[in-house]
Amino acid sequence: MIWNSFTGFYLSNFSKHKILYREIKSIAGFSPTRLSCYFQALRHHSMSTAIHENGSRNSNERLEYLGDSVLNTAIAELLFNRFPYKNEGFLTEMRSKIVSRESLNDLAIKIGLNNIVEFDKRAIGYNTKNSIFGNALEAFIGAIFLDGGFYVAKKFIKRKLLTHIDIDKLQNTETNFKGRLIEWSQKNSKVIEFDSEENSDKRQRIYKIRILIDRVLMGEAEHISKKKAEQLASQKACENIGVAVV
Repeated sequence: MIWNSFTGFYLSNFSKHKILYREIKSIAGFSPTRLSCYFQALRHHSMSTAIHENGSRNSNERLEYLGDSVLNTAIAELLFNRFPYKNEGFLTEMRSKIVSRESLNDLAIKIGLNNIVEFDKRAIGYNTKNSIFGNALEAFIGAIFLDGGFYVAKKFIKRKLLTHIDIDKLQNTETNFKGRLIEWSQKNSKVIEFDSEENSDKRQRIYKIRILIDRVLMGEAEHISKKKAEQLASQKACENIGVAVV
């Protein structure tokens, strides 16, 4: 405990990384000790370098994988305890809403993580809708897990992230427009097609989704996330055919 306090004091006052350390501490809500984990969590692959002969790079992608698992487990436990009489389908849908790419990206911006993520702005551009901030948030959670364990990571998720989410309001927010559209088409014996097209604007891939119902175009949308493009196009199709989405 004394050593951790000394390490925090040194990093906060004398280290060349003292400014970044203070920002990480402010976002995390505690004094980090394994600073290298957080540096990696904040490094997008556009700024990474090769570190192994097999092509592995020192980006935040491995930590993103770890943080995703920690986040899903923590949210699952919190929802399980908050809604003791809700079924598995409800809990799964609620968790999906909380950990969606759009939700995580918004949360990353709200806690200021986007200000310290390291990425190549010339190659990617600075777009607050870009999923790199949400991905970095997952990696940041992975770093917290490695630094302090699951309890500390869950505490961060509960106190720093869920405070920005209105769980009660989220219950009444429809996000699975694609599922609702498919359900409607099956009940009404309609043929639904999802036409996907992938393009590039030299900085990132863009997915264009066109939805045809009985060969008639009913909705289309573009997004850097294929799943998000499908949901946006499905939402438009639902509105055009009069399917209730809330």
